[in-house]
Amino acid sequence: MPRHRGQYKPERPEPYEISRGKVENYIKCPACFWLDRVGGVHFPSIPGFNLNTTTDLLLKKDFDRYRGQKPHPIMQAEGLHSLRPFAHVDLVKWESSLHFGLSPNHFNTIHEQTNFCFGGGLDDAWEDINTGLIHIVDYKSTAQLGKVSKPLDHSFLDDYWKTRYKRQLEMYQWIMRRKGFDVSDRGFFMYVDGQHRELDGMIDEVQTTKAYMEFSTSIIPYDGDDSWVEPTLIEIKDLLETKQCPSHSNRCEHGIFLNEVQQALK
Repeated sequence: MPRHRGQYKPERPEPYEISRGKVENYIKCPACFWLDRVGGVHFPSIPGFNLNTTTDLLLKKDFDRYRGQKPHPIMQAEGLHSLRPFAHVDLVKWESSLHFGLSPNHFNTIHEQTNFCFGGGLDDAWEDINTGLIHIVDYKSTAQLGKVSKPLDHSFLDDYWKTRYKRQLEMYQWIMRRKGFDVSDRGFFMYVDGQHRELDGMIDEVQTTKAYMEFSTSIIPYDGDDSWVEPTLIEIKDLLETKQCPSHSNRCEHGIFLNEVQQALK
């Protein structure tokens, strides 16, 4: 079936596909979002974070061994004895962020008021064996290069840039609820933190074609509030229907760059 994605065309009747990442772009800077989705401006690309993607893939394999059966040992160690990785026939499709709008079995929901097909790629979900509640899980990779590492606890999520991590989890809670699941407000960030202090290196001196990197791990709980999601989708729909580009946000690097260029050319 025809799909409405990319540049927004108000005359198209199909639900317009808008990803979790594009909603985050709108929150970051409405002007850049408008230029991208309405103006058709192609922003400079950035390279993919393949190492982060690899850690996600490996974490998924870790939890797949226990999926639908019992808690993973790290759940036991963190006191999450009643949880286990959630098993569902569409789980592989839910992970496909690039194709989230392909079918109703992918991770999306149709929001009738805006005619949006809103979705993304889900890292994982855990279920409570006793209550049946679903907990949204997001895998995160980091490497702290300072002299002292911050603890991988709730305080680790408190800086400005990690607010988007919380919003991502809340958006996925909202989508999962609209897909008919009983979703807990409590989600989890499954963190792995690349280590370098007090390590002598990473190359295996016997099998020199191999190298190993060590990570510390932590599960950080987060109680989400998805009440902002629907009003934001409505705001986005109004902006998509607007013919004039709004102003850039104060923190927007593209807006700052364009202003500096204009000043330099005067």
